[in-house]
Amino acid sequence: MKLLEEKILAEGHALNESILKVDSFINHQVDPQLMYEMGKDIADHFRGQGVTKVFTIESSGIAPAVYAAQELGVPMVILKKQVSKTLKTDVWQTQVTSFTKGVDYELTMAKNYISENDHILIVDDFLANGEAATGAVRLIRKAHATIAGIGILIEKSFQPGRQKLEEQGLDVYSLARIGKMDVDLIEFIHE
Repeated sequence: MKLLEEKILAEGHALNESILKVDSFINHQVDPQLMYEMGKDIADHFRGQGVTKVFTIESSGIAPAVYAAQELGVPMVILKKQVSKTLKTDVWQTQVTSFTKGVDYELTMAKNYISENDHILIVDDFLANGEAATGAVRLIRKAHATIAGIGILIEKSFQPGRQKLEEQGLDVYSLARIGKMDVDLIEFIHE
């Protein structure tokens, strides 16, 4: 997506070969028009595939997931990283390792927001090692629902996430694919 690539080049900051800071428009301050355009683009890619719900992992994927869900006319569900006092029973959980933050967390979803009849689109902000998306996939499969695919805002294509997901037979659609990154260097892959 040219619009996202331009925004990354204008406002994003590669801190090193693996960390991209996009807090001025994605994960601290949010550009709502960009979020709408990204959500719409992801929805357009998966339109007509029978998506019944859009899932995202808190928190940076929420805005584009809402717009994707709105475009598809389906509900959006937020998978929780933090233990909630109101989600005590009847939940699906799986452990996920965040390489960026260096922590493990329990990804949690209330069982009443998914059924075996659901066909889920997962939307997330970044794809690097694929751990968060793989955790979401595990939760969806525990509920015996199916997965339409995974919509990603920014993919670090030099890391193994896409391969991990595609090996599971999943359709991965990324709006911006970074092939190489370092301080003051961001190179995109164009298919």
